[in-house]
Amino acid sequence: MKNLRITVEGKAYDVQVELLDEDNTAAPAPRRASSGAGSRVAVPAPQKAAAAKAVAAPAGEGTIVSPLSAVVVSIDVAVGDSIAEGQKVATLEAMKMNTIVSASAAGTVKAILVSAGDGVEEGQGLVEIA
Repeated sequence: MKNLRITVEGKAYDVQVELLDEDNTAAPAPRRASSGAGSRVAVPAPQKAAAAKAVAAPAGEGTIVSPLSAVVVSIDVAVGDSIAEGQKVATLEAMKMNTIVSASAAGTVKAILVSAGDGVEEGQGLVEIA
């Protein structure tokens, strides 16, 4: 067994990791969290937030979608703007890298579906064009 401490969003977790033999016969150790002063409590397995899925707008025809799960850094167009194919419409950030999202077709911006600072899922609509 090996004791490790990880910190997630400012909260420290003490975990025990069991090193498996080549035949993988050992059972996994239960996860534990530190609540300070060396006491331990069980930590449930992390689950994706259902709210994030509910926020994701379904992408229809004429919708420019996010190519990955990320945070919106900026929306570089406004409703009513005429845009050309390949024009930059948004900047996303994931894993400390920026990704430029470009228009897949020319048109006029009909609606902006997200704002700077919003978290988006892969395939979620960002901008609608007509």
